[in-house]
Amino acid sequence: MTRILALAAAAAVLATGVSAADLPDLGGREVVVVTENTYPPLQFVDPASGSAIGWEYDAVAEIAKRINITVVYENSSWDAMIPAIGAGQYDMAMNGITIRDDRREKVDFSDTYLTSQMQMIVAGDEDRFDDAASFAADTDLLAAAQPGTTPFYVTVYDVLDGDEANPRIKLFETFGASLQALRAGDVDLALSDSTAANGVVAAAGGALKIVGEPLGTEDFGFIFPKGSDLVAPVNAALAEMKADGTLDALNKTWFLDYKMGQ
Repeated sequence: MTRILALAAAAAVLATGVSAADLPDLGGREVVVVTENTYPPLQFVDPASGSAIGWEYDAVAEIAKRINITVVYENSSWDAMIPAIGAGQYDMAMNGITIRDDRREKVDFSDTYLTSQMQMIVAGDEDRFDDAASFAADTDLLAAAQPGTTPFYVTVYDVLDGDEANPRIKLFETFGASLQALRAGDVDLALSDSTAANGVVAAAGGALKIVGEPLGTEDFGFIFPKGSDLVAPVNAALAEMKADGTLDALNKTWFLDYKMGQ
């Protein structure tokens, strides 16, 4: 947890020295934000209350106060989210979205708000492999992934042989479905960024664990339609939140305090 908290605190290279007077006032403008609600602790549905909560919800609520916008939330599947933002169906998306050059061709990104690493999630009693190399060496083992996601591409290129049609990769529509398959023994491995991985493992009561070394580093950003005039105000708010310690406080709340309470 300490390592994840340190990663989060050192995450984005955001401008500092921004004062409240420098932030734009968008006059209560309605902004439709879309998410999938499947990546704890970034965004998920609290099983106890049924409410959608998480780091990103708190961050967007704080951004909304600082630049005076009214946020309306919508839900979407992951595979539809980036195309929908690219088509202008929503104003913004939050879903632990990795900043990548190929995605920049379709959408605009905010500045980085969090840096994470890809982790290997396995069953709690897994003893057949303990890293990427030993997983790849056993051709009977299967991996779960959502098509088009960073975990899918890391599984293909960093764990297996670079073949995107490799039959050892079983495709699922949601991260939650991948985890259900893992817990049921239908697959043997699921990859996720460290924020989600540590969240689900902490909540699994020993049924899941993380093995091996992190597989690379990824930066997260909010996404917007190309040319959106929201990018600059959101970046200004993020910079101020970085400078005044708000992002550090969110990191402590969701990457340390929340997990300790699981």
